[in-house]
Amino acid sequence: MIMNGHDADENKGFGTGCFEVARPSPMPVRGGGTDDPAAHRNHSQESVMKTGITVLTSICMLILAGCVGIESRQPLHTVASVDLARYAGTWYEIARLPMWFQRRCIDSKAIYTIRPDGTIGVHNECVTDAGGLDQVDGIATIVDTKTNAKLAVTFDNFFARLIGPARDGNYWILDLDPDYQTALVGTPDRRYLWMLSRSPQLDEATYQRMVGKAQQLGFPVSGLIRAKRSSST
Repeated sequence: MIMNGHDADENKGFGTGCFEVARPSPMPVRGGGTDDPAAHRNHSQESVMKTGITVLTSICMLILAGCVGIESRQPLHTVASVDLARYAGTWYEIARLPMWFQRRCIDSKAIYTIRPDGTIGVHNECVTDAGGLDQVDGIATIVDTKTNAKLAVTFDNFFARLIGPARDGNYWILDLDPDYQTALVGTPDRRYLWMLSRSPQLDEATYQRMVGKAQQLGFPVSGLIRAKRSSST
């Protein structure tokens, strides 16, 4: 943030990847003239059979799609360790997923400072599409002290004070360059994502690498909004 299937027995069933769905037994079809009531019954049964298979196939496709969706939502992992003293300083937002509080921001940056009590001071700045400058201050607390990669950020406003910090944190460091020059930060529900850099500009190769990493983590990267700042910044 800008701290803001398996193979089934042929006679038993077929797998969907989640569970077995029974295979319907084929119904015999007898011959007969068009005026034979038995033939009409058999024809009707055959039609019902075909319809049933079609419906069953559709259901299986939906189930399979659901299973794929579940498998793609694996637990989100952070980086193994963060040196918060090195992480402190200024970070420029390169891209983000849509967020209501940043809906008018075209150029954002964050400044992090280590406070004496071990929390992190957060100062966000945002240049709006109207040319104005919005600023907000907050406090980040460490949620996972083993890694320092999960933090909970609370800003100084009425709603934040009312709700309090997120128990699991809302600022997860998901990818971090060894030299602390780029970072991917997101929320555990994969709803929000920020791509950060120490430099206002980021080369395209690095940007695409970070987009690929975010996609591997399950974020909807097609919705990324890139910052709009002049190359002279």
